[in-house]
Amino acid sequence: MITVVGESLVDLIEDPSGVAAAHPGGSPANVAVALGRLDQPATLLTQLGDDAYGRLLRAHLAGSGVRLDPASLSDLPSTSVARTRVGADGQAGYDFDIDWRSFPQRALTDVGAGSDCLHTGSLATVLAPGADDVLALVQDRRATTMISYDPNCRPSLMGEPATVLRRVEELVASSDVVKVSREDLAWLHPGRAHERVGREWLERGAVLVVVTGGERGAWAATRHGEVRVDALPVRVVDTVGAGDAFTAGLLAALAQRDLLGAARRAALDAADPATIAGVLRHAARVAAWTCGRKGADPPTRAQLTAVPLPA
Repeated sequence: MITVVGESLVDLIEDPSGVAAAHPGGSPANVAVALGRLDQPATLLTQLGDDAYGRLLRAHLAGSGVRLDPASLSDLPSTSVARTRVGADGQAGYDFDIDWRSFPQRALTDVGAGSDCLHTGSLATVLAPGADDVLALVQDRRATTMISYDPNCRPSLMGEPATVLRRVEELVASSDVVKVSREDLAWLHPGRAHERVGREWLERGAVLVVVTGGERGAWAATRHGEVRVDALPVRVVDTVGAGDAFTAGLLAALAQRDLLGAARRAALDAADPATIAGVLRHAARVAAWTCGRKGADPPTRAQLTAVPLPA
C-alpha cells in the first residue's frame, strides 16, 4: 500500500484556441490515480469541496481504484481549480485558485500507518496552513515507512524561491525517494548543475534522488552510483500530469522490486545501477504514455504492457 498526501483539484485545460475543458488533476491526486491504474494499491489523503467538481474528482479517484482516506476534508465550500494553458508545443502553464487547510490533528493519527510508502509533494507541502501538517506527518512517519517526495514547484503560487527552498530541503532531509524536475531545480537553484544539487540532497538524507528532464531523459543517484536513461520517443499531445505519472511509475517499479518500505531502506540504498536504470525506464514509459494523451490521463498496467506508445 502507498499513501499519497496532497491536493486534488480540477484542471480547466485551455487548448491553443482558448477553449477550456474540465479534467481531474492535482499533482498528488494524479500520482494516486496513476498508481491505481498500475494496479498498485493507493490511498489518498486530500481536501475536496461538496460541489460538482468535488463529485467529479471522487468519481475519478474511485474509477481508478484509489481509496479516499477518511481523514480527507470534505466540507470545503468549493473544490480547488487550476487553469492550464497548453501551447502549440504541448507545454503547460498554470494559474491556481486553491484552498489548503489544516487537518484536525485527531484525524491524522492513522494516516499512512501500515503503508509501505507515504508520498507527498507540490502545493500541499508549501501552502499554509495545511503544509505544516504535511511536514509533521512526514517527519512522524519516517521511522515506520518509506517517504517519497516531489517538490513539483508552481512559482506563480509558491512565493519566493528562497523561502520555498527552506521547506523543500526540510522535506528532502525527511525523505527517502526524491523526484524533482530540472525545471524545478532551475527555479530553486538557478545556475547550478542538477547533478550537484542531487548529490547534496543525498547528503541531507535522501536515499535515491531522481531528476527528470522531459525529452532529455532522467538522471538518478544513490550513495553508490549514478545512472542516466533516455526519454522514450512519443507523439506529445500535452505534458499535463507527465511528471506525476513518472513518479507513480517510479514507485510502482520500486514496489515490484521489493524496494519500498522502511525495512527495505538499506536495500534501496544498496541497489545496483542496472536495477535503478530499470526503475527509471519503467517510470519513463508511464510518463511517455501520459504525454500521448490529453490531460493527466495515465495508462493502465494492461495498456502499458500490451499497447505501443502513440507515435
